[in-house]
Amino acid sequence: MKIDLTDTTAGEINKALVRGRRAIGTPAVGMVLTLVIVTDEENAYDALKAANDASREHPSRTLVVIKRVSRGPRDRTASRLDAEVRVGADAGTGETVVLRLYGEIVEHADSVVLPLLLPDAPVVVWWPVNAPLDPAKDPLGALAQRRVTDSYAAEQPVRELAARAAAYTPGDTDLSWTRITPWRSMLAAALDQVDCEVRGVEVEGEEFNPSCELLAMWLADRLDVPVRRSPSTGPGLTAVRLDTSRGPITLDRADGSLATLAIEGQPARAVALKRRDTAELIAEELRRLDPDDTYASALRYGVERLGAVPKQSAEAPAETATAEASEPVTEPATAEAAEPVAAPEPVEEAAKAPAKKAAAKSAKKAPARKAAAK
Repeated sequence: MKIDLTDTTAGEINKALVRGRRAIGTPAVGMVLTLVIVTDEENAYDALKAANDASREHPSRTLVVIKRVSRGPRDRTASRLDAEVRVGADAGTGETVVLRLYGEIVEHADSVVLPLLLPDAPVVVWWPVNAPLDPAKDPLGALAQRRVTDSYAAEQPVRELAARAAAYTPGDTDLSWTRITPWRSMLAAALDQVDCEVRGVEVEGEEFNPSCELLAMWLADRLDVPVRRSPSTGPGLTAVRLDTSRGPITLDRADGSLATLAIEGQPARAVALKRRDTAELIAEELRRLDPDDTYASALRYGVERLGAVPKQSAEAPAETATAEASEPVTEPATAEAAEPVAAPEPVEEAAKAPAKKAAAKSAKKAPARKAAAK
């Protein structure tokens, strides 16, 4: 059932929801959360379809906020709220309200959404595209316990990870991180089968793919070993190779669907590792609404030590910058020059090479200086 409302208010939308539930014979509310989708007209259909599919696992009230771009002075002065209320078969297993905001009301979307939230239920805000730099400080993001972005949709995905790390607040997450959950599970299970020491890692995947960068950050953070990024034609992640004291461990997925796990001394086996659609990713994120500490740790480790953002500000002490520049974990696993994990511009890294060598030399001379001082 669909109910169209033109130039309406939040109060009228709530009344339409009650009328719709009574009309289909389900006056009780059996939803577990409110999912707010902030998007544009172009991406609204795909985002809403994914949310409806995910509602089979998580019945929810879905609020789609579409901010219409003003096309002239008249549009900016004419504030208007149009709504489309969907209940029953047209809204999955929950309720859906599509909100189209015009004029000055675009700047006050939170005042429209707040009266429509389910009482005493968690709130999740999802930006399929054009996520704010600081989701927690966004007026809509401030209403939520969980904030979901997708750095893959950004123009510069790897630089977007640096922005996510700089503004991270407990409750933030990214679908690029969700995409590598099966990879993380498979690699952890493989290491559980072998009593060994990991000496180096190589992550192979599409260049500038944020999921590849996040997986490399996670491995470097958890294993504390050098991690090398190797570009491939994709799709997405294609292989992870672990150099261990008991021989190599390889997880190779060339076709984006079926992977091969090879452990030294064991027969190679095929494992299902397909690329998941957006509905599955959103459903996974809605299963747990607590802060993802593992994501936060990997993200911060990557941008601080592996070159996704400048390591030091202009006011930072020179000695601290020298110490960080000499961290062994930032160096490639092999003698050949390899692209650092999550490095935004290879050209910039090449330009910084002489500075890194000078910093390393000054780091070696530090003990001699201290002895001379004594």
